[in-house]
Amino acid sequence: MSNDISSTSSTYLDSIKWQDKQVSSDKKSDALTQEDFFSLLTQQLSFQDPSKPADNDQMIAQMTSFTMAEGISNLNSNFQSLAASMTSNSALQASTLVGKQALLESNTLDLNDVGSAKGTVVAEEPVENLFLRIEDSSGQLVRSIDLGAQSAGAVRFEWDGMNDNKERLPPGEYKIKAEGQLNGEYTALPIATFKNIESVNINGANGIIINTKEGAVRLADVAEIA
Repeated sequence: MSNDISSTSSTYLDSIKWQDKQVSSDKKSDALTQEDFFSLLTQQLSFQDPSKPADNDQMIAQMTSFTMAEGISNLNSNFQSLAASMTSNSALQASTLVGKQALLESNTLDLNDVGSAKGTVVAEEPVENLFLRIEDSSGQLVRSIDLGAQSAGAVRFEWDGMNDNKERLPPGEYKIKAEGQLNGEYTALPIATFKNIESVNINGANGIIINTKEGAVRLADVAEIA
């Protein structure tokens, strides 16, 4: 009885091993490998006409073509791995931007509980006098700032959150306008202010997209991160 059991167990184990080999064989790639190529080349040489042997240059050309094809295939695989790695790194770097501030073109200032609100006025040419006008949500003037004469370029400014009476104003969003005197006339100038980055996206060809309450903008279009 024990011999029967032993024989049955051995047969069962042999069956399992055979099935494992079959599964392993089924999992092999259908791609033509270098080993397959040389096997085909060997077959080609064994069946050639002795009176018309294969041309050496032709055989070398076949080997070169296969080597190039295999190299290109490996290169494509490496590029795919590199692209996946770069996407992962971009996502990691993008996540560190959340909570920071981006300098974006805007006509509003965000005042927090503490600290000041900063921004930049863009002057394409020198201005004789530059004035900032800060208003509350109802359009009421709360602070006017005289920045005097300024040369062309980006003019940085900082608002301490005080009104003209030196009283601290409540946090929130305030409107801001910039006017510069050019050739005796006042004209409105573009302003960029810092906005909180609420989230980021990675959008293929567009790269990293940052989202603020002002909307979405490409990171490449952001002048400064603070």
